[in-house]
Amino acid sequence: MDDQTRALIQEAMVFGRFEAEQYLLILPVVICFVFGAALLMIRRRMDLHPVVATVGLTLLLATDVALLWRVIEEGSVSMAMGGWRPPFGISFTADLLSALFLTVAGFAGLACGIYAGASIDEEGRRYGFYPFLFMVMGGVSGAFLTGDIFNLYVWFEVLLIGSFGLLILGSEREQLDGATKYCFLNLIGATLFLLTVGYLYGVFGTLNMADIAVKSAQLEGTGVLLTIASLFLVAFSMKAAAFPLNFWLPASYHTPRFVVSALFAGLLTKVGIYALIRVVLMLFPPERGGLGFVIAWMAALTMLIGALGALAQTDLRRLLNYVVITGIGTILAGLAIPPVLESTSSAITTGAASVIRGVANGPYADGVSADGALATGLSGAIFYALHSVVVMTALYLAAGVAAFRNGSSSLHEMGGLWRRHPLFSAMMLVLLLAVSGLPPFSGFWPKMLLVRASISAGLPWLAVCVLVSGFLLTIACVRVFAFAFWRPAPAQAEGGDGHMGSDDAFRAPPPGRPLALVPLVALSLFVVAVGIWPEPLAELTFASAHQILKPAAYLSSVIGSAP
Repeated sequence: MDDQTRALIQEAMVFGRFEAEQYLLILPVVICFVFGAALLMIRRRMDLHPVVATVGLTLLLATDVALLWRVIEEGSVSMAMGGWRPPFGISFTADLLSALFLTVAGFAGLACGIYAGASIDEEGRRYGFYPFLFMVMGGVSGAFLTGDIFNLYVWFEVLLIGSFGLLILGSEREQLDGATKYCFLNLIGATLFLLTVGYLYGVFGTLNMADIAVKSAQLEGTGVLLTIASLFLVAFSMKAAAFPLNFWLPASYHTPRFVVSALFAGLLTKVGIYALIRVVLMLFPPERGGLGFVIAWMAALTMLIGALGALAQTDLRRLLNYVVITGIGTILAGLAIPPVLESTSSAITTGAASVIRGVANGPYADGVSADGALATGLSGAIFYALHSVVVMTALYLAAGVAAFRNGSSSLHEMGGLWRRHPLFSAMMLVLLLAVSGLPPFSGFWPKMLLVRASISAGLPWLAVCVLVSGFLLTIACVRVFAFAFWRPAPAQAEGGDGHMGSDDAFRAPPPGRPLALVPLVALSLFVVAVGIWPEPLAELTFASAHQILKPAAYLSSVIGSAP
């Protein structure tokens, strides 16, 4: 081997030892696949599956929290897979945005795993519920942590394979119909994503996100980048169920079991939102500015169509499907905010921080005011996405309990829960108020940030859409509570809990199982705690927005440090 070849290898390879903290980056994925494989190996002991799965999901959440703490304390961390330095090899990277999404996803996954212990019987376990659950969590974790855009596509496919298995669990007619729509639309989205990745590689000669972010600055203002950003916007919007590509979600999310719907509503659409923030906002910021008006209209129509769809539903789960769509539109509103002049931006950011006390005086206040309304809007979008993961997971799980105790998920056949189960009804009321964006719960603060940012950026009509959709959603949620909880039980529902058909009973938690209420209590406490004390999460979301808009620390972690 000559000296020149040796020098090239030295430049491309990592020969130092990795630090222990860097292994935190791969542990979430390793835990998911190790426990998924272990569950397959003990397939003859179905009684052990809930216990083993709960242990694995608890360990996953603990690892996610440790990684988040590491990122908060010391900044972004990166690891080169196989010893190949970026951009030659695949890197895993965690900054504040990915660590926040990862931790909240782990929390929602653990809640669904515990709930499944009460709602998934031996037949469901035999079909592979828990291995598929870990496959989905592994794909979600990999998507949040990867620093390579082709690897992001791979993790999308991993979580989609797991979601297909969960969607058809039981092989019922309605499930197969919903799965067909779900698979077809996701196949189109995945194909468009892959074609765009190929186009991207042809332009840049690399798929490492940090390397693309550096090189895209040299091609700023060209039509090529605008085309790539537009294609990514379409692909990720389809996965996130944004207008006009959102029709697949209400056609499929009501068909699986309640716990599967909860997992999908909490996590899958948010992975599309995360990819949109990571790729379009961080890699192509000027092009995102050019697409801002398109994103704003997408956000407005998604919000309003979702809210009107929720008003039109008479089935609880179908109604929640449209609530998910409304939340996606609300998040997109924060991604559409353009930058404004310094004088205006400082005033609006200070105004927002005066309501969420402590953010403006925190360590990231200078970066926030420098980015103005754009940072405020992006922070509100991230805040709302994290809130939506928790509250939508909780609402679907609570809907499963309510449907079992009423004997149906139809609002026409529900009623009387307030008298029979007052504590559970109070918890459901908290979740419904939170998803409507009312104080003092977690949904209020991000909506306030989005409204302020929209007005500051000269988009008052977008702020009106946020408020109108919230008002319509409030009416829909009050209607749910009035029909299913407050009014007396209809005559056919009198006589106790659990008078469901075999199809619904197969999907709902059996009576007398308090295990199903444990995750609901934990998720509801998060909603209340963040609503009463929003400053810590608000400061983290402002910091993560600042890191996306000014990704110097992310780029340095991937490219500028070894190993």
